[in-house]
Amino acid sequence: MKIKKFITLLLMVSLITTYSCVDSKEKKEAEVETEMESQDEEEIETVGTIVDVAVSNDNFTTLVAAVKAADLVGTLSSEGPFTVFAPVNDAFGKLPEGTVESLLKPENKETLTSILTYHVVSGKFNAEAVIGAINDNNGKFEVKTVQGEMLTASLMDGKVILTDAKGNTSTVVMTDVEASNGIIHAIDTVVMPE
Repeated sequence: MKIKKFITLLLMVSLITTYSCVDSKEKKEAEVETEMESQDEEEIETVGTIVDVAVSNDNFTTLVAAVKAADLVGTLSSEGPFTVFAPVNDAFGKLPEGTVESLLKPENKETLTSILTYHVVSGKFNAEAVIGAINDNNGKFEVKTVQGEMLTASLMDGKVILTDAKGNTSTVVMTDVEASNGIIHAIDTVVMPE
């Protein structure tokens, strides 16, 4: 009889110990998860706006100059969210000689604004969402830009290709650059509205 009580007591102690270890492990996992979430939130808070991110990246110096000349800093620093297909410096270099200098002049502000806002879409669309939209729409997805005209996204050799209103194409060369008010995808050619 005493052996049965001893075994029962031993089993109870074993169960309690097991339960408290599992409970303790779950508490530790929950604490770690909460800590990671707060770190993620802090990282998001420390990431600047689309303009801040562009300013801090040497690949976008021409774009930043154009955004300032078009007086779009306030717009692209606003709450958004925005998805920006941002031409890298080399993309502006592909334009005919003198084009960038001409566009940066005050008298061409309206044209410059139209070109720049043609690179911006309302909403935040990461690369996975863009590729998903292309695949869900038989290989081509038209998206309305902030400028008002459409850009067509498609896939070629695993890369996202943008086709502008004039039929010219640009390749996305870098994706998912996070900003506090949206996301940036770098492109290798300036796209042009009609």
